[in-house]
Amino acid sequence: MEVSGLTVEFGDLRAVDGLSFRLEKGAALGLVGESGSGKSTVASALLALHRGTGARVGGAVRVAGLDVQAASDDELRRLRGAKAAMVFQDPLSSLDPYYAIGAQIAEVYRVHTRASRRAARARAVEVLDRVGIPDAARRARSRPHEFSGGMRQRALIAMALACEPELLIADEPTTALDVTVQAQILDLLHTLREETGMGLLLVTHDVGVAAESVDEVLVMRHGRAVEHGAVGAVLGAPGEAYTRELLAAVPRVDGGRADPGGRRGGPGRVPPQVAGSGSRAGSGSRVDSQAGSGSGSRSGAGSASDRRSGSDGAVLEAVGLRREFGRGKRRFTAVDDVSLTVRRGETLGVVGESGSGKTTLGRMLVGLLEPTAGTVRYAGREQAGVNPAVQMVFQDPVSSLNPRRSVGESIADPLRAGGERDEGRVRGRVRELLERVGLEGAHYDRYPHEFSGGQRQRVGIARALAAEPHAIVCDEPVSALDVTTQAQVVALLAELQRELGLALVFVAHDLAVVRQVSDRVAVMRHGRIVEHGPADEVYGSPRDPYTKQLLAAVPALDPEVAAQRRAARRALAVAQRNVTA
Repeated sequence: MEVSGLTVEFGDLRAVDGLSFRLEKGAALGLVGESGSGKSTVASALLALHRGTGARVGGAVRVAGLDVQAASDDELRRLRGAKAAMVFQDPLSSLDPYYAIGAQIAEVYRVHTRASRRAARARAVEVLDRVGIPDAARRARSRPHEFSGGMRQRALIAMALACEPELLIADEPTTALDVTVQAQILDLLHTLREETGMGLLLVTHDVGVAAESVDEVLVMRHGRAVEHGAVGAVLGAPGEAYTRELLAAVPRVDGGRADPGGRRGGPGRVPPQVAGSGSRAGSGSRVDSQAGSGSGSRSGAGSASDRRSGSDGAVLEAVGLRREFGRGKRRFTAVDDVSLTVRRGETLGVVGESGSGKTTLGRMLVGLLEPTAGTVRYAGREQAGVNPAVQMVFQDPVSSLNPRRSVGESIADPLRAGGERDEGRVRGRVRELLERVGLEGAHYDRYPHEFSGGQRQRVGIARALAAEPHAIVCDEPVSALDVTTQAQVVALLAELQRELGLALVFVAHDLAVVRQVSDRVAVMRHGRIVEHGPADEVYGSPRDPYTKQLLAAVPALDPEVAAQRRAARRALAVAQRNVTA
């Protein structure tokens, strides 16, 4: 692939401005930058996916020997899928929900090779097996909703590999995947590149993912190349200030908790209690901690504080929580005997892979799900249903905001539900909340689509604050944001916590982010807490093998360390297969 002077314009906006680079056979290049930097626009331009959209594309692009700009539609159809394939960010929206996974892969193979249906079905099973889908012949008959997120991403990669392309373009292929599945996908891409000699263009906002996967990295900002070179040189000794800013914003598992000012290990933190089966403190036990006022709390010690917390400062408690779904033979337990306590002004991080029960636990704490067994207590009293004093910030601000209502009206809902009838006071309070989270009061009448991902998440936080809560459960609040926007949202939450004395439960699969925000950490697996304790202890000297496995899967910014970890994971996988055999 060779790109020279690439420009892409949408109306008056120049999304890509004079970009040039080349990719040799078997090499891997990472396009890195914040959301809006033009990365995905470049990826689409390489296969002329902007054709017919009104976008103006200039410069020269040659892929597998074909001049993409001058190519006919028939030539592009032969290029796409056969010689150059693309894996998109969201596999669920990229796969047809009505057809079996194997049938979709077989269709792609038949279009490009004219193979028989039988041969195409056999090829689909072959590539599914190659990307690590267990029992591929049977799972080929499954539909997308029957696959986990990691398996759907593997299926998309299998579809891309069906025709043995010379180039694979992967656009944010691991966004929103947990660390172990992410490591599996990155290892898979590396192995496939070694075995087939295909070139890889990896588009990502995660600098750690780039360090794990590519030979060279190109840092983009506002559509332009800021820095380009060998991944070790660029990440190890960046020459440009913007690259250094990106690296500084990357959360790290070896750092301490960051306070609102960006410093780590801020004083005055009070660790929350947490307990669960198999935990560091013993099965079913509870870890006690001293109650504290919490720095900068909404109100000092005394009756005002006691009204929103128990006598020991506990704001939110779970006692023996259990949640089952389904009936009969299909019944399964999502959360199993989990107990925890979070105090005023502190943060409990909850980590684990997809399917570990994190989100189900969070929804029970808020009251959106009723426990099958166990109780949730707020300020020492058992609660049933939704309590306005416990709010939630959801993972996807797009789907949690009504696209037909202005953001101001969405933020105003809790105020009106609380009995406020004076529209002047409602609008004034909403403007205050918008400004409090770093937006403008004049944004009241704007709609969700007019905001960036980070801004929409700020709207979600403002809506949660409207009810004047004493505890907020954050469910993957930064999982789909780039590192700088992620850092801004995390800093905002920390600042709000310090000023208002909020108790936070921070649910995430990103161990580095959880390390940055948490006083204490609970590690979940198969619905149970397998380890918990102060963040320094859990991260510094993990005791449970599962915790060690999660930490080993976190991307390393040093390419040499990343290669060592990849080799160790490969050796472990081989050993496990031999034991199974």
